[in-house]
Amino acid sequence: MTDSMRPRAKATLLGGLYFAQGLPYGFFALAVPVLLRAEGASLELVGASSLLLLPWAAKVLWAPLVDRYGDKRTWILTLQLLTVVGFAGLALLNPSRVTEALAIAMVGASFLAATQDVATDGLATVLLTPEERGWGNGLQVAAYRLGMILGGSALLILYSQGGWRVCFAVMSGLLLFATVPIFIWGHALPRRVPSETAPSWFSLWDAARIMGPWLGFLAVAKAGDAAASAMVRPYFVDAGWSLDGLAGALGFGGSVFGLLGAAIGGGIATVMSRRRALVTTTTLQAVTVGLLAIGLSIEAGPWVPMALVWLEDLGSGTATAAVFAAMMDRCRPGFESTDYTLQASWLVWMVGFATALSGVSAATFGYVGHLVLCTGLAMFAVVAARFVPAPREVPWN
Repeated sequence: MTDSMRPRAKATLLGGLYFAQGLPYGFFALAVPVLLRAEGASLELVGASSLLLLPWAAKVLWAPLVDRYGDKRTWILTLQLLTVVGFAGLALLNPSRVTEALAIAMVGASFLAATQDVATDGLATVLLTPEERGWGNGLQVAAYRLGMILGGSALLILYSQGGWRVCFAVMSGLLLFATVPIFIWGHALPRRVPSETAPSWFSLWDAARIMGPWLGFLAVAKAGDAAASAMVRPYFVDAGWSLDGLAGALGFGGSVFGLLGAAIGGGIATVMSRRRALVTTTTLQAVTVGLLAIGLSIEAGPWVPMALVWLEDLGSGTATAAVFAAMMDRCRPGFESTDYTLQASWLVWMVGFATALSGVSAATFGYVGHLVLCTGLAMFAVVAARFVPAPREVPWN
């Protein structure tokens, strides 16, 4: 069934869906706190808005339901259209203040968007052949980042110019536009793959047991990179950069190099075996973190460290694309949403743990010492990539 779709059609379809993933997440993570404060919300409510991200952290708990009932096309269409309607409804509210009803509506929209992520990741795993997963995940990372940029930055600018209604109306329109490809090629999408055992919550335990060593690799795959990136902004603040300067240099520059890195990582994962791609991209990631440590340790102009941060964004993007492609290889037929979401959630939690400890490390060892430790952790990921067991029935070595 998947062979009936040409690569260009797959790229257009998945690009739209992953853009639709990143747009709400970037909006809830980056834009909502600003919007709430602009509407007069208390600082307590602004801080509590981080709970809007909870569905993305907890989505693994209901991922088996996506595999068990219906097909992924139906899930995606239903959830995405409901999300479009939800944001359109928020546009009609145009509140003079933030109410409990509005907060509940935003939690609902967040839940719908997170569940759509589960179905999209499962669909991509089925839709892409092992040979296509390299460029497919490079596209995934790039489209997701682009959605986050628009959701977290461009919509804020639009809000400042046009207000609440325009902001949410455009958000709804963008998501509706991203749904068009699945209407065009929906007839060619694979249906649910039957499995001997119906997916359930026990499937999460089975997946964790089967993928134990691989989950160990995921625990360190991005930890060094994430811990290094977490202390970049505090470093530049201490170095005297203005907030506007940081927003432009780190936001725009980092996004461009991150997108470029995703494209490079996808290409590497396409032309190399999966293990060689993981070793190559995690090596590049470790080298760029190490160069950042060296750059901060020498007396140089203010733009030298910034250029090295951009380079580190590039290295991070390459490794992310290769890791995501390898994650798809670990998914069992009929359990794609369950298995992929388990890996993705585990990766997010491990990255969050490393990020949470980054401040303690930087305060104890200084920025340079912290980055040296991050380089060591990133190098450990390279070693782990060389020895992690290969999955069954997928070219790996």
